[in-house]
Amino acid sequence: MDVPLRFGAELRRLREEAGMTLKQLAKVTTYSTGHLSKIERGVNPPTMNLAQCCDAYFHAGGRLRRLFSAEDQPAGSRPRPARRRVIVTGMGSLLAARIVDGGGTGHVGDQDLPPGALFQEQLHQMKLLGQSLAPAAMLPVLRSQASTVTALASRTSGSSRSGLLITASRFTEYIGWMAQESGDETAALHATAEAVELARAGGDTDLADYALVRRALVTYYSGNASRTIALARQAQRSAAPPRVRGLAAQREAQGHALAGDEKACGRALERARELLAADVDPSAGPVLGTTQLKDPVSMVEGWCLYDLGRPGKAAEVLERECRRVAPHALNTRARYGLRHALALAASGEVERSCETARELLAFMSVVPSATVRTDVRRLDRAWSRFRGNPAVRGLRPALANVLGAGR
Repeated sequence: MDVPLRFGAELRRLREEAGMTLKQLAKVTTYSTGHLSKIERGVNPPTMNLAQCCDAYFHAGGRLRRLFSAEDQPAGSRPRPARRRVIVTGMGSLLAARIVDGGGTGHVGDQDLPPGALFQEQLHQMKLLGQSLAPAAMLPVLRSQASTVTALASRTSGSSRSGLLITASRFTEYIGWMAQESGDETAALHATAEAVELARAGGDTDLADYALVRRALVTYYSGNASRTIALARQAQRSAAPPRVRGLAAQREAQGHALAGDEKACGRALERARELLAADVDPSAGPVLGTTQLKDPVSMVEGWCLYDLGRPGKAAEVLERECRRVAPHALNTRARYGLRHALALAASGEVERSCETARELLAFMSVVPSATVRTDVRRLDRAWSRFRGNPAVRGLRPALANVLGAGR
């Protein structure tokens, strides 16, 4: 018995057990009565959006989404990872800095700073640029700078050497994120492992725990809820700083949401909020994780609500938090804004969904992202139910352009 038949039989059982008609279920899910009838008979394939919505409505404990899990789907129906794009671009030095061979100082504004601090400031500026430049354009200069910092560390000693090695590890960790954004998960994991080794050489063991958080994000985007939860929990069992454990708790919440466990998701989010509130160490060096969100836990909560099959509430939370993202943070605005559009579409508010996505799809041509493109594919599937809507038809070219860029 294949997936559509098993899914349809279970959906029908849940519906009839609840005493609902197909017409009533259509109102709840925003799918047509005819389409739902074909899904129940195994004629039409189910969607993850429908599984999430019905799991939440019928309190099914994730049974429908497990039937729709990646392991049960035919290989041809699984999302294909974006192929790596190579963009050749020229980038000049980001900071006018003078590094004296052997460990001198550099000049930023009217301040003289040691080499480690200079490179930390440079990394901060690169992360700002990463919000508005293509990841593939960032990678060459990031790799060059990581190599420069590592080479400088080899010519110094003592605390200066340790500081430079830790800074090199942060450059390399960011290289891993840019590689993932470019669609190269293998390179992303390799860079993260290299960052851990550099950090250890500098006396910092915390990055090894943060690497688990990064790996959990890769498994989350691949749809593996149990692995995401396991990696995130492993990071929280460590003696890592509150920020690392807080970020891990956020990732655990996303894993629980993917699995349909709302209570466990809520507990993890509360733990994340407490841990991140306790992160008050200003001397910890370059900040790990995003710095573009005013309230990262609330934004992740909105993301989780969508995965839990509560798109209306998700749209409300994401809309509020998206308003707080800085205008220059194009990547962050696209990432969470498209999630907002996705939640609106799942709620049946298709015109608002299109209005929200219009500018964000344009951003995607400037700052392409393999991870964000995952949600664009989901948005494409959500909009496919409203093909006759003029707003949807008007955005088809922009949508095709974004999806075509990832092939």
